Amino acid sequence: QVQLVESGGGSVQVGGSLRLSCAATGFMFRNYNMGWFRQAPGKEREFVARITWGTSTSYADSVKGRFTISRNGAKSTVYLQMNSLIPEDTAVYYCARQVVGNTAYDAWGQGTQVTVSS
Repeated sequence: QVQLVESGGGSVQVGGSLRLSCAATGFMFRNYNMGWFRQAPGKEREFVARITWGTSTSYADSVKGRFTISRNGAKSTVYLQMNSLIPEDTAVYYCARQVVGNTAYDAWGQGTQVTVSS
């Protein structure tokens, strides 16, 4: 059974940092690309960052230079280090799995809340 479980969310002040984790079970983690998405209240879910099975990374322009995605194959975990947080980063953050060569993400976690206050 494929499972993605996010953790590490919370409330921080502007300029603060958080590190999100997503533990993957039930599939061969090293064979998949992994992504982070977020959804703010009243908004569509949006792409945040992606890391391929080969550890190439890509980011949304809004987080480039502030967020870093990484993965640990031994722990089957993907991380999102978020620095210099701003109120616009407030959202529920989701990790997701992407089959290599596909564009769609086919498995999602339950999400973790990040709230940035000024």
